[in-house]
Amino acid sequence: MGFKTANIFVNLPVKDLNKSVAFFTALGFEFNAQFTDENATCLIIGENIYAMLLVEDYFKSFIKKEISDTTTKSEMILALSAENREQVDELVHKAHAAGAGHSKEAVDHGFMYGWGFEDLDGHLWEVFYMDPSAVNPTE
Repeated sequence: MGFKTANIFVNLPVKDLNKSVAFFTALGFEFNAQFTDENATCLIIGENIYAMLLVEDYFKSFIKKEISDTTTKSEMILALSAENREQVDELVHKAHAAGAGHSKEAVDHGFMYGWGFEDLDGHLWEVFYMDPSAVNPTE
């Protein structure tokens, strides 16, 4: 059997930790205080799924490369599944109301619906709903 992990921690550089905390709080997310200080916080995305928001100077201490300029380049898209189409729209509307940028318009493929936003630091977030009846389970 291949490698499997119990948790995922995505590490993202942020310019202003307090503004990022306020932004994600406005979207309804919570944080783990045990992993929060002046350099970082742990955004709880789901069961066993977290994003470590690291102040840029602290983030740099973990890497040898430059931090991506998210105003002109994309380093990844963080995709979050939603329970239904309404939840997709709700989260993206909350993000825009809290200051998120528009990354693209909503896309409806019939069996899958998605929409996204750019957080305050230009990281791309995609929220999608996929009709469970359209997914063929592997056996």
